[in-house]
Amino acid sequence: MIEAITGSDRNTALIKWYGNEARNLPWRVFGDPYLTLVSEAMLQQTQVDRVIPKFEAFIDTWPTVEGLARASTNQLLAIWSGLGYNSRALRLRESARIIADGGWPTSVSGLQELPGVGPYTAAAIASIAFGVDVPAIDTNLKRVLSRWHGEPLSGKLLEEFAVGSIASPAGLWNQAVMDLGATICRPTNPACGDCPISRWCADPTVYEPPVKQSRFKGSRRELRGALVRASVSNGDLYAAGEALGRSDTEISETITALRTEGLVD
Repeated sequence: MIEAITGSDRNTALIKWYGNEARNLPWRVFGDPYLTLVSEAMLQQTQVDRVIPKFEAFIDTWPTVEGLARASTNQLLAIWSGLGYNSRALRLRESARIIADGGWPTSVSGLQELPGVGPYTAAAIASIAFGVDVPAIDTNLKRVLSRWHGEPLSGKLLEEFAVGSIASPAGLWNQAVMDLGATICRPTNPACGDCPISRWCADPTVYEPPVKQSRFKGSRRELRGALVRASVSNGDLYAAGEALGRSDTEISETITALRTEGLVD
């Protein structure tokens, strides 16, 4: 049974826990929107452990948004290789060019005008880098808040509950909820005994699994990745496709699509 304690007490306990247990992630520098932008682009559909070394290599190569704006396509894709969804890298560079030319947008709506920046990423950058008190609603936050509420939340109800639950500064709160969802309030087998706010949780069993991705092996995504890697290393694109057992027609169609997107020359 939930104890009758105010939301502010829940947030106090959450932030205290985060202060002691926060994950040590290289992009967690408050006030630096560039690090947040790069990390959020990389983290889309990619696990944190895979992102960390790629992020560090990326920032070592282009430590500023102005540097990224001048990056060549080949070098950009070579550094990005292994993260998948290579078009994310091109959109990231296009955002860097817009920012280098006209400065950083600081509002959620302004950030969403950047290529590849959706509502969640815009809210994350705005709250973490620019101090805007807005919830950054991702799958972790949705799951945690649904359990606090006691039933699955989505759409307007999720947004309203998130706004009503948030603490200021929102950047700190957003990251605390993300870490809680990633380490304790997991999709399955949540560690409720270790949760700092379990007494404010209505139902820890609430969980709506996300739509599963299609298999990578044998997919067009697998072929696209192989062709991009071959292009970056000046290899034979057809040979790379044939090594996966793909037909000439599929390879040719994929090369055409990648050329149109600017991913191969």
